[in-house]
Amino acid sequence: MSDLKRPWMDTDLEMLRDTARKFFERECVPHEARWTAQHHADREIWSKAGQAGLLCASIPEEYGGGGGSFLHEAVICEEQAGAMVGAFSNNVHSGIVAHYILAYGSEAQKRRWLPRMATGDLVAAIAMSEPGAGTDLQRIKTSALRDGSDFLISGSKTFITNGHHANLICVAVKTDVAAGAKGVSLVMIETDGLQGFRRGRMLEKLGQKTLDTTELFLTRCVCRQKICWAAKRAGALPS
Repeated sequence: MSDLKRPWMDTDLEMLRDTARKFFERECVPHEARWTAQHHADREIWSKAGQAGLLCASIPEEYGGGGGSFLHEAVICEEQAGAMVGAFSNNVHSGIVAHYILAYGSEAQKRRWLPRMATGDLVAAIAMSEPGAGTDLQRIKTSALRDGSDFLISGSKTFITNGHHANLICVAVKTDVAAGAKGVSLVMIETDGLQGFRRGRMLEKLGQKTLDTTELFLTRCVCRQKICWAAKRAGALPS
């Protein structure tokens, strides 16, 4: 990227920029051709990014993050774009899912997931888009039905960024069909060993060919994590 001095840059951000630039040049650029051919990067790139301090940079240190701000995420994103590297979507992982958990998750959920996201042990995705609905969340059909203390999740998702590697997925579901937008909730699922969960084909794209984008299928998947966002806030589910 250009070395033009930005008014918001400081010494800390300059150091992070240098670290990110060297990381993408060393760990990603040499593998882009191979990753393009296989339509996804190697799983280990997440662990390497965690070791380099490039994951969850804006998450508080008490949860394993870098203790930075949006500017830290922006610097990392800028250097990844400057290297013309797809590889993985840190924006989804660190910028979206991690902050959903930080803002709306319970203390136990924060301590369960955020430190492992910061190391790359957990790869996060957000599953909203569906066949026939796109990103119109009022039209989604994936449901989460109460089954005692659990939820049974059934439905399909498509165009899911990080979908091939993700083992922690924030899923948009319907918990109350009659409630319209207020009946849409977010649930967190851990996919390792999850019965009824299946990944579909790797989707062809015009660009970002090294970034894994897949279909996901859920058939009565048992979720033991509480709804962490809209439904609780809107009163669609008990706390």
